[in-house]
Amino acid sequence: MPGRQRIQVHALQRVSARLSLAALLVALVSLPAAAQTGLDPARELYNQGHYHEAIAAAGRLRTEATSDAAGLLVARSYLELFRKTTDRANLAAARQALAEIHPARLSDDDRTDYLIGLGEALYLDDQFGPAAAIFESALGKSREQGPRTFDRVFDWWATCLDRQAQSGAAADRDAVYRAVHDRAAVELERMPGSASAAYWLAASCRYLGDLTGAWDAAVAAWVRAPLTDDGGRALRADVDQLVLQAILPERVRLMASGDADRERVAAALRAAWDGVKKDWPNR
Repeated sequence: MPGRQRIQVHALQRVSARLSLAALLVALVSLPAAAQTGLDPARELYNQGHYHEAIAAAGRLRTEATSDAAGLLVARSYLELFRKTTDRANLAAARQALAEIHPARLSDDDRTDYLIGLGEALYLDDQFGPAAAIFESALGKSREQGPRTFDRVFDWWATCLDRQAQSGAAADRDAVYRAVHDRAAVELERMPGSASAAYWLAASCRYLGDLTGAWDAAVAAWVRAPLTDDGGRALRADVDQLVLQAILPERVRLMASGDADRERVAAALRAAWDGVKKDWPNR
């Protein structure tokens, strides 16, 4: 990379309840209230995690007016069942249910959720590039549903690109992370409380080898975290992990003049990060 030393990067496994992909799958698919109320009992079962029961209830409650909304609920239930069981029959059933939906008959909110379902199905089938394209097309509409929905769709999109880059499928990995970086910066201007944009701005700087930018973005994410919908708890947990497991060790490797200097530099950087957390404590 011109102008700075390239660093070896590895994907981080995030553990936060809000931003980790496993939790995101559950949270994102809490279906929005639609104009039709006949499916509410099935939606309630779905949102409680009773997916088999939700599928059965959607079948019983399906009417001509709610047919496509019911099919969407069935598809998302099967996607959740595949996530839990890895039984590909559930993924196939989800694709079939999605294929039978007439999107024009869905409400605006359900049409956005349909797009998200398509993206999930592709992601769960390890088709990260197409999934990213689907999620990107849903970003604008998801913003209309509020910051929480947008934040989750953004995280889906960035996670897909991250998985594509880490798998080696991307022809130009730097270009992938540059796209994530640039979009995160734009979205933070629009929505300073976006946890996903704040996290991915720091993470993309790190992947691009800009460790100073990664540090600055991580500190900024920590400080602005109270703007997020949970008061910053999940974002701060994710950023703390990113800093301690990736940004600081990589800065140590670049800054230390030798093995003897490594411990001193590491201690100084950890003290600086601890200082940020002390100055801006959790509530």
